[in-house]
Amino acid sequence: MPFRSLHIMDPILQSLHEEGYSRPTPIQEQAIPVILKGRDLLGCAQTGTGKTAAFAIPVLQLLAADRVAAKKPRIRGLVVTPTRELAIQIGESFEAYGRYTGLRTTVIFGGVNQNPQIKALNKGTDILVATPGRLLDLCGQGHISLREIELFVLDEADRMLDMGFIQDIRKLLKLLPEKKQSLFFSATMPPEIVTLAGSILHNPSKVTVTPVSSTVDTIRQQVYFVDRDNKRQLLLHLLHDNDLETVLVFTRTKHGADKVVRFLNKHDITAAAIHGNKGQGARQKALTAFKERSMRVLVATDIAARGIDVDELEYVINFDMSNIPETYVHRIGRTGRAGSRGTAISFCDAEEKAYLKDIEKLIAKSIPRVTGHPYPLTESAVAVTTSGLERPGGSGRRQGGTSASNPQQRKFRRKQAK
Repeated sequence: MPFRSLHIMDPILQSLHEEGYSRPTPIQEQAIPVILKGRDLLGCAQTGTGKTAAFAIPVLQLLAADRVAAKKPRIRGLVVTPTRELAIQIGESFEAYGRYTGLRTTVIFGGVNQNPQIKALNKGTDILVATPGRLLDLCGQGHISLREIELFVLDEADRMLDMGFIQDIRKLLKLLPEKKQSLFFSATMPPEIVTLAGSILHNPSKVTVTPVSSTVDTIRQQVYFVDRDNKRQLLLHLLHDNDLETVLVFTRTKHGADKVVRFLNKHDITAAAIHGNKGQGARQKALTAFKERSMRVLVATDIAARGIDVDELEYVINFDMSNIPETYVHRIGRTGRAGSRGTAISFCDAEEKAYLKDIEKLIAKSIPRVTGHPYPLTESAVAVTTSGLERPGGSGRRQGGTSASNPQQRKFRRKQAK
């Protein structure tokens, strides 16, 4: 089905053609007609399914079709999203799809001086893309009025919950007009998110595409069993392969991300980290360099990485296994986008095997193991794990016992504590 079949206006179709879009993804095919009819929508879709275009295209069309000539545009469309990177990405999408509509988009987020954002707002804008904190702050200062909002989009609602923004969202809802069209998107639907959606939406249509328990078929997944202390050496070994031109690496902590970057830079591999302790300027500089392929490795924590959208990114490496199975799916969804090839490599140490087991249960498949690499998990490390997983080639029984008096265990634990 071509985009034209969705009754999209010519100015937007022209932009989509220039962006190289030919056919809608499943969520776009299902969501766009519903939104164009003026219905509220509850969308459940994971990263990489084309979700941003699924709401940006119809929002642009509805606002453009009902545009009133005015010297200064007023805010009629509002998109709220949890992170700065994602806000910037969404803003870029609105500008790309709407370049021929005459609509103006402004992006605001915290962590930077507010004055340039206020200056942009004073010029007038049709669509505002914002993070919750900065939006509430500028509303409180009187720089923003939300009384004329016609279309409200809450994106990545589950991440809002993870980041503690739910109270901010509830405050924001009180500032919005009662009569409006609302679009609610989340990759997962825990009970808290379902309750929040019920307070926002009125008789919504529901669209569910690629549940979080599934992974994109085009992504080749691999797991390397390796001692924790050897993970950096294994990463360096893999990066000696020039086929890994650009690589997104995930760590569990900000400190861990910085350590990986220092190690790679020491070995003449260009790398930078993005996480909550980095200033907005540094984060955006690193992301731009990575997108332009002037930097080879971007190391990110999960929250900072939401919103990273890099064309033809082929490799994602989980330096640390995610302790949340759904997060693993989000991570590897950064590659293999829009039908492109993708490879997701995970490093798993002895204490992370339980995480791997949970991930495989969620995605309902076993991730292929890579053997024969130069930094295999040592026998002693496998022997003392208490997860009940077998040694490579073992019978499946726990090796070395689980008693705290086991000498091998005590040695391993002392080593891990250092």
